[in-house]
Amino acid sequence: MIRDTLVPLAAGTIFGAGLTIGGMTDPARVRGFLDLFGDWDPTLAFVMGGAVLVMALAWMLQRRMLRPFLAEGFALPDRSDITPRLVGGSALFGIGWAIAGLCPGPGFAALAIEPLSAAIFVAAMLAGMLLVRLLEGQG
Repeated sequence: MIRDTLVPLAAGTIFGAGLTIGGMTDPARVRGFLDLFGDWDPTLAFVMGGAVLVMALAWMLQRRMLRPFLAEGFALPDRSDITPRLVGGSALFGIGWAIAGLCPGPGFAALAIEPLSAAIFVAAMLAGMLLVRLLEGQG
């Protein structure tokens, strides 16, 4: 019960709160960060820098652990190849982020703040995910 429900719920709540406090759920702030040659807002660079720092500490801690606290083993990536599909998907992600000012995590968190505009974004994102599954024959 705790491992399967409460831990993910707590992690998601902390993640959503961090996105909100950091301003990632404000599309105007995100667009301002992406506007490198206009009215650039560097605020989100600090948010990303903080995330990189926390993740670096997590990787250092993980190397010293035999196994996670609440799982049988670590689920770490075992591939490092860069494929055209990965590059194309990353480009589409970046373009969508620049246009909408939101990406998936902040989009879901924004549902609590601006439900209508965030719901439009989340619906479009889910439709795109479904379209990819259908085109790849996984749906």
